[in-house]
Amino acid sequence: MRKLLIITVLSIVMLSCENNSADLVIGSTIGSNGESSEIVVGDLSNQEVWVDYIDAHNDRDLEKIAEINSDNWTGYAPNGNVVRGNDAHIEFLDEWFKSTANPKWKVKWMIANRGEDVDGNIVEFLTTGNDIMFMDDDGNEVVENHVHDIMFENGKITNVFVYSRPAPVQESVEE
Repeated sequence: MRKLLIITVLSIVMLSCENNSADLVIGSTIGSNGESSEIVVGDLSNQEVWVDYIDAHNDRDLEKIAEINSDNWTGYAPNGNVVRGNDAHIEFLDEWFKSTANPKWKVKWMIANRGEDVDGNIVEFLTTGNDIMFMDDDGNEVVENHVHDIMFENGKITNVFVYSRPAPVQESVEE
């Protein structure tokens, strides 16, 4: 009888602790009208899409990258350049991969989220921290820390916003 009671109590506790993370509010957006809308936990499967996407970049697999991109893909680079369209993105990457830059990415962290866009539609995002290593024009290795904000639609990447800063080379410690 005691075992049955313990099993019953544990079962109730486990079922009551179920977390419906799909509705978990993790932040908010502020629209141009000043009104806010909730940002909630997004589709975690987008993380695997991103890892596959980065692997395809590191493998120079332009076909796989094009497959993951939506046709109306848009990329916003940290230098202010904008690349519009899947074909334009693949052309840009092909030229860059053939250069001496030899870029390689490493995913450090990811946060899946979703919220309303300016039109009130629910959109899926993945915010990621990535390091990129490449060779500069003088043949020196450069490491940058990037944050990518990626918008998904039907499992495809539609927008990528890239924010960049040089990786720290030396830390000063206060004594």
